[in-house]
Amino acid sequence: MAAGPPPPLEPRPLPVFREEGFGDKFLRKTRENPLVPLGCLCTVGVLTYGLINFKRGNIRRSQQMMRARILAQGFTFAALLGGMVVTAMKSRK
Repeated sequence: MAAGPPPPLEPRPLPVFREEGFGDKFLRKTRENPLVPLGCLCTVGVLTYGLINFKRGNIRRSQQMMRARILAQGFTFAALLGGMVVTAMKSRK
């Protein structure tokens, strides 16, 4: 069973990638992990509402909103870590 030389390799065309703009990348990342932008929006909303209450002199509500902001930031961070774990698990397969 003598095998002859392997057939010559035919050159394959290289894949063409288009340059991804900011909007395209933002949409792709949002589809991959939609909880991170949601957490960011919640954080900004709670922060804004807290600052408005602080300016109006409603200190109690302002403090509540600053505590809620910390919770929203924690949610965003957890969503970011969760997305990283899911991405790492997908790349292993």
